[in-house]
Amino acid sequence: MLVDLNRTLVSLLKMELEPNIRDIIDISFATPDEQFPPVNTTLPAIDLFLYDVRVKPQMKTYDLWVDETSTEKDKGLHRRPPVLVECSYLITAWPSDSVPNPEEDEHHLLNEVMIALLRHSRIPEDCLQGRLKSNAPPFPVANLQPGRRQSIELFWQAVGGKLKAALDYNVIIEATLDR
Repeated sequence: MLVDLNRTLVSLLKMELEPNIRDIIDISFATPDEQFPPVNTTLPAIDLFLYDVRVKPQMKTYDLWVDETSTEKDKGLHRRPPVLVECSYLITAWPSDSVPNPEEDEHHLLNEVMIALLRHSRIPEDCLQGRLKSNAPPFPVANLQPGRRQSIELFWQAVGGKLKAALDYNVIIEATLDR
């Protein structure tokens, strides 16, 4: 599910970003540490670092089983209901080394990503990838809000990076437990 979510977010950004930005940036999911960018990422880049994954506590129904009747074969099914999982991303922008004002370029890239993400409180159905295509409406739900980090300063210290402008982006997906 997490790989499908990553692919979904790439699809959403590719759909929403202006062509002059979409065509020049790389999208990474690497840790934004002092060694960023990884060798497979070219600057400028947008980094979507998945730093927290949690089952929504008020919605823990995964220990229950649901009985259904299949209309195809009139055969009873015994399955687990989906679990709601909140995934928190720290989104950072990384300008090219060749721009004259890297801080301004960084803020411009981050601003464009923020606008693209704010357009949707739910990820559009045509962006959904893999198993996320089967998520029942209104999922996946997405928002920009403070995540589960205790402190932004402690986060950057922990990854060995310098303090940097970032967005917290949270997505709630349905994780189906059946194979």
